[in-house]
Amino acid sequence: MADTTQIIGLTAGVCTSASLLPQFVKLIKTKKADDISIIYLCLLFTGVALWIWYGIRKDDLPIISTNAFSLLLNAMIIFLGVKYKKQSGQLS
Repeated sequence: MADTTQIIGLTAGVCTSASLLPQFVKLIKTKKADDISIIYLCLLFTGVALWIWYGIRKDDLPIISTNAFSLLLNAMIIFLGVKYKKQSGQLS
């Protein structure tokens, strides 16, 4: 059974990763990226990638797995954000 520290780590990681879901759903539904900061998302992507690297170095599965999900979701938001901004002429 997982110890309390691992449960806290997993719960924190799931909450942090899930925080991107509302933006992702909104982006898919509206197909508009007017209010999305690509710079913010790129900084977040970098930070999450570093958390994964840190988790690998520490051999910490909760850090690796939750941040891997967050990285994937973040990458999809960046991709769709750039795509929709190009379609609307906001990104040249």
